[in-house]
Amino acid sequence: MKLIQKLAVALLLVLPLSAAKAADKDIVDTAVGAGTFNTLVAAVQAADLVDTLKGDGPFTVFAPTDEAFAKLPAGTVEDLLKPENKDKLVAILTYHVVPGKVMSSDIAGKKADVASVQGDTIAVDATDGVKVDDANVVTADIETSNGVIHVIDSVILPAS
Repeated sequence: MKLIQKLAVALLLVLPLSAAKAADKDIVDTAVGAGTFNTLVAAVQAADLVDTLKGDGPFTVFAPTDEAFAKLPAGTVEDLLKPENKDKLVAILTYHVVPGKVMSSDIAGKKADVASVQGDTIAVDATDGVKVDDANVVTADIETSNGVIHVIDSVILPAS
């Protein structure tokens, strides 16, 4: 019994430290460290948005996973990463960002259209899970030093 109690105390001491370490990293470093956002990170680099997303913020980022990008039609990502398509890539990526730090508890049970950094609004429905346009939030509230990341299962696209 004492071993279980010691393990429980050790876990309680370690878990908050791990969470604090994650919050010490900015949005870009957190995404890089996760290992599931390689396509997003490459796109952010191609769009020259690294410095912006490493800035003070705060930002709320709806971050598509590599699997979410893989759902796009074949060749879409490669096409977007071409220098001549940088403006379109910037528009798509900034559509995934909302100014401010919005935690899931801030929107629980609500529906809203929120303004993205790109300029268009994103439909957020947190009445039954959380949907962002047609994407589902699969992991919420990954805190970073300059905002929060909510992981989504599809790439969302602006209307314009």
